[in-house]
Amino acid sequence: MPMSEDLRRRLEPILDDIAAHFGTPFHIYDEKGIRDNAKAFAQHFQTPEGYREYFAVKALPNRRILELLASEGIGFDCSSIPELVLARMVGAAEDDIMFTSNNTTSEEFEAARADGGSIINLDDISLIDKLNPFPERICFRYNPGARRTGNAIIGNPVEAKYGVSHDQIVPAYRQALQRGARRFGLHTMVASNELDYRHIAETTRMLLDIAALVGQALDIRFEFINIGGGIGIPYQPDQADFDLAALSREIRQGFTDFRRRNGYTPQLFMECGRCMTGPHGVLVTRVINHKDTYRRYVGVDACMSALMRPAMYGAYHHISVPGRNNGGPRQTVDVVGALCENNDKFAVQRDLPALAAGELVVIHDTGAHGHAMGFNYNGRLQPKELLLRTDGRVELIRREQRIEDYLATLAFRPDIMQPSAGA
Repeated sequence: MPMSEDLRRRLEPILDDIAAHFGTPFHIYDEKGIRDNAKAFAQHFQTPEGYREYFAVKALPNRRILELLASEGIGFDCSSIPELVLARMVGAAEDDIMFTSNNTTSEEFEAARADGGSIINLDDISLIDKLNPFPERICFRYNPGARRTGNAIIGNPVEAKYGVSHDQIVPAYRQALQRGARRFGLHTMVASNELDYRHIAETTRMLLDIAALVGQALDIRFEFINIGGGIGIPYQPDQADFDLAALSREIRQGFTDFRRRNGYTPQLFMECGRCMTGPHGVLVTRVINHKDTYRRYVGVDACMSALMRPAMYGAYHHISVPGRNNGGPRQTVDVVGALCENNDKFAVQRDLPALAAGELVVIHDTGAHGHAMGFNYNGRLQPKELLLRTDGRVELIRREQRIEDYLATLAFRPDIMQPSAGA
């Protein structure tokens, strides 16, 4: 949702001082909001068998943020070796990490099993052969095929590259049993940024049905089901918050029904990223230019290398101007960065207060898939990240990229190969 009133009240009075000290642009995250959110999820979804959130590291891969989440009892969903390294830097061990990758290499599986290991979640039946020796505990990602989806970010499961098909799911666990697996989990992820709680509830019921199907076919029980992430946040002001309480009621009923039919219930895992940190971060940038041609443009000192979602998805991010959101002249403008791409726009034909050069602009809901999706096209460097701590202090948690970082991979030992075929 657009920045909460609580965060606005704490952040806006000190924003000029923060910008003067650290310079712009920067992402700033709210420790209090993130901690409160983690506690709310635990309260809603805790079950007698156990609940655990595995934060999707891809959403906000910052060591300080992961430390904060780990202190709230949260584990980590990783899909690459660097993400595994980050999780282990904050003390995560086997039960704290779900390794869910796709198109995975043997080297990545080796890394997932090293240094304390992780829960391996296989994306495809063919990957069974890459695990040698085979782990005692295994999970498969299920792709249900034709099914309603909430939006186009993941797309129609039939067309998605992720997961084991319905026809493959029993054979996959049968092969795992034959290889020595004795502990089992089941995972799916078929939505992204879904605001209708009924869709996530439907996903949970579907996964419980598949757990029953596989369990009855192979006489096994599942330690956990992981219903994935996908819980959305209301980026636009007129959108309602996701109804966590309603989802909790639906999930509890689904687990009760499963126990009645099967005599046990698995643990509940989730791997939320966006809804855990997304609303609790903003991108702060400064107006540097104006341009009037066929449209009015406001140029700011951030560009899409700091926030790619509007360019990639046409995504909406609310924009506010501290201290000037009510009254005064307004203009319809495109808010743009300096990248040599016409889609380098944070807002298109947006009605905003008339902006003067030097003013700060706050772009909301950048706490997930913001900095993490950054890139260096056009030689544009990624901004710093800050943390607004619960005690009111502001901490630098990632410095800005510098030119020497951009050029670092051009410094290497010469290595020239002469192919034997051309000798």
